[in-house]
Amino acid sequence: MDEALQSLGDKALAALPGALTSAKFAYGELTLTAEPSRIVDALTFLRDDVEFQFVAFIDISGADYPERERRFEIVYHLLSPKLNRRVRVRIETDETTPVPSAVAAFPAANWYEREVYDLFGVLFEGHPDLRRILTDYGFDGHPLRKDFPMTGFLEVRYDDEEKRVRYEPVRLNQEFRQFDFLSPWEGAPLPGDEKAGKGQ
Repeated sequence: MDEALQSLGDKALAALPGALTSAKFAYGELTLTAEPSRIVDALTFLRDDVEFQFVAFIDISGADYPERERRFEIVYHLLSPKLNRRVRVRIETDETTPVPSAVAAFPAANWYEREVYDLFGVLFEGHPDLRRILTDYGFDGHPLRKDFPMTGFLEVRYDDEEKRVRYEPVRLNQEFRQFDFLSPWEGAPLPGDEKAGKGQ
């Protein structure tokens, strides 16, 4: 266990009661859990406090756990060049409750929040330009949600005759294999089996 990171976690919890709710050390990383409404307070403290100085904003990632009441987990990754340490700050939210935008504290959060909004549908309150960033303008749904169909709803193709991009409902043209769960040595003959015994 990295005692320095564990000590940082304990100090952060003591300094921000109510904003940070837990500190866990696992797999060589410190993960702080924050109250969603106070995420900007937590990030600003970690950036500005002399003992921490997590001034480099690395990333925001998301995960979907549909069985939970607050199904989305949003994780902020920060780096302190002074300490040469990384920290994760995680929050949980649902489909309708907006999370305060971190853009005022870390301008680099802008496009990451747009990505989380685009792929998961998490709303960031106070974001200066919250719109899709990876999917098309008319895209329906959020592709990293667990309930999003793996095939999507629309397929995009360029039509040479019309000289334009066309959006059409997804068509699955391939036939799906039927598995009989027999051993390949006992099942029906496969194409090419007739060649296997000729060289002997």
